[in-house]
Amino acid sequence: MLGHRGCRLTITYPEILDMQVTAIITAACNMTKQGVKVLPEIMIPLVIDTKELKILETRARQVADAIIEKSGVKVSYMIGTMIEVPRAALLADRIAEVAEFFSFGTNDLTQMTLGLSRDDAGKFLPDYVDEKKTGIFKADPFQSLDQDGVGMLVRMGIEKGRSTRARLKVGICGEHGGDPASVKFCHRVGMNYVSSSPFRVPISRLAAAQAVIEDKMAASKAKAAPAAKRGRPAKAAAEKKTTRAATTRKSAVATPVKRSPGRPKGSTKKAK
Repeated sequence: MLGHRGCRLTITYPEILDMQVTAIITAACNMTKQGVKVLPEIMIPLVIDTKELKILETRARQVADAIIEKSGVKVSYMIGTMIEVPRAALLADRIAEVAEFFSFGTNDLTQMTLGLSRDDAGKFLPDYVDEKKTGIFKADPFQSLDQDGVGMLVRMGIEKGRSTRARLKVGICGEHGGDPASVKFCHRVGMNYVSSSPFRVPISRLAAAQAVIEDKMAASKAKAAPAAKRGRPAKAAAEKKTTRAATTRKSAVATPVKRSPGRPKGSTKKAK
């Protein structure tokens, strides 16, 4: 989870970055020559600072552009990052100055936010999930995204990132990409895609479709509510007016004309 890995490794040993970018872009050039349209996305993991990402982004572009120029074909590519560290989510607006896309690595982001390791959390997490014991978590946070805690960082990261780069492409990469509740959360916060293991792709697609349908149904209800609200007072006023008219007619028929005591029937009093 921690330690000398991810982009930290390529800061120390930049030749590893060169090797990986060379493999990606060379393959893209070869496929382009064969008539296959490709758009490589080079994702730099475990970034914690804008300067760190800028150093690696600059080197990656130097390597990539040299290969593309030598191949004689035109290949477009993007360079982005994985948001896996809480600091990266907090500084997402700055990181988006360099990154062309975000992919939230929610496996590591969950570990670092909760201070839990997937390697040994299984020993005690059942007690955290069991309603009869504690019920601290509604579900295993490594299976279904902790929307209150980790989800807040995800939402914040997206909002901050798009405040800098409005059309920032955002997705998720991790076990949560195959969990229906997590996929619907990703839809609500405005992600463009989810990534999951192959056998969970059908679940992801179904959950994404359900999220869209639920959105449309909610929008239809919201649109219908004001119309119904506007129509209700008019109907109520009409009913009230009808009732009042009926009551008046009833009073006119049922109430006798009062006469002064001792005055003969049919006589009238002259006005002075």
